[in-house]
Amino acid sequence: MTKAWKVLRGVAMLKSKYPFHPSFPTLAALAMTLLGSHACMGQQAAPTQLPQVTSTASALIEDQPVDETGRPDWTSARRFPSTRVYLQDGPGEISFEQWLRQRDFEDGSKQSRFQEEVEIGLPYRFQMDLYETWAVDNKRTVRQDETSVELRYALADWGKIPLNPTLYVEYARVAGDADTLEGKLLLGQDITPRLHYGFNFAAEQTMTVPHGIEYTLSQGLSYTIIDQVLSAGVEMEYSIESEHGNRHNPTQGFVIGPSVQVRPTRQTHLDLVAMMGTNNYSPVMEAYVVFGIDFGKVIGREESHGYVPASVGGH
Repeated sequence: MTKAWKVLRGVAMLKSKYPFHPSFPTLAALAMTLLGSHACMGQQAAPTQLPQVTSTASALIEDQPVDETGRPDWTSARRFPSTRVYLQDGPGEISFEQWLRQRDFEDGSKQSRFQEEVEIGLPYRFQMDLYETWAVDNKRTVRQDETSVELRYALADWGKIPLNPTLYVEYARVAGDADTLEGKLLLGQDITPRLHYGFNFAAEQTMTVPHGIEYTLSQGLSYTIIDQVLSAGVEMEYSIESEHGNRHNPTQGFVIGPSVQVRPTRQTHLDLVAMMGTNNYSPVMEAYVVFGIDFGKVIGREESHGYVPASVGGH
């Protein structure tokens, strides 16, 4: 009431100086108007509550797309030595891998293979790989074993088809032995932002008598411990092999074991796998060591400024 009285007193002083005679209701309305304005100015507006938005996108760098196919970064560094997933290189990209595969058998014999692989990304979701393989026998003698070429084709951009199916065909020229032709169906996807999965079905046919054929099912599961640095998981492989005229009595093998991938730098990766055999036809141990280097976009570099996802592009 003190503020209202001061307002009315001010109006009365104006009345004594100027020749107008407002009624009491007019004075009261004027006082209430001034008091209302003062109250509105003294109050703070309540903050507006915006709807909460939850993002489902992964914050991991390895889950971000690296080229126009939308494939995630983790596919660029071979996550599973025994199982391939989608494409490993985008158009114009080249990478190199050095392989060592070691097999130990119950009779004490060993089988070692060294392999150099060059991977070349091609347009329209194609990739070509070139291999040179060397074998080491029980006398520790090294010999050239086979030369092979592989072609992959992804049926769609990443995420458009469940499990991202990719077709694979490989022709191998085996030194002093029968050439082989192999076809594969490659499947793989993200189960969660840190959990990745791959599955392959393969059929390999020798090109000469006795026309041996081998079917292989392999799969791998990997969990990212440190983004782009360390992951660990498990890999397994089941194979069944037979020859023409003896299809009813095939040999079967199954190996399973842990795997680890370390990425010392953004462009390099080191894969370690040690799988144990589960029956007499399987090796006692089958181990892989793979070291890879990604050279990035080499072909057509002058025409490319790099792929930048729309979500992180400039404005």
